Amino acid sequence: QVQLVESGGGLVQTGGSLRLSCAASGSIFSINDMAWYRQAPGKQRELVASVTDNGYSNYADSVKGRFTISRDNARKMVSLQMNSLVPEDTAVYYCYADLFTMSYRNLNTWGQGTQVTVSS
Repeated sequence: QVQLVESGGGLVQTGGSLRLSCAASGSIFSINDMAWYRQAPGKQRELVASVTDNGYSNYADSVKGRFTISRDNARKMVSLQMNSLVPEDTAVYYCYADLFTMSYRNLNTWGQGTQVTVSS
């Protein structure tokens, strides 16, 4: 069994910062891409940032220069540092991992989501 557990969401004022973390656990052989997605009320889930196993990162245009994704392969963790937050960043944020289990099964795994609310 494999799971992703997020932490770090909450309520912050415009211009503030939050750091999200996600830890993968279970019978994991290797992790390829890890990413953060978000879904605002009434909107589709969208990619916020992704990072490959060798550290190459990619960002949505709306968060470039404000958010930074990082990962710790040894600890099987991915983090998202969010600065200069604006109300439009309000959403449920989901951790994602493309991984192989010990039985070499490829899984696209999601966390349960963590709420980020930015007040104006």
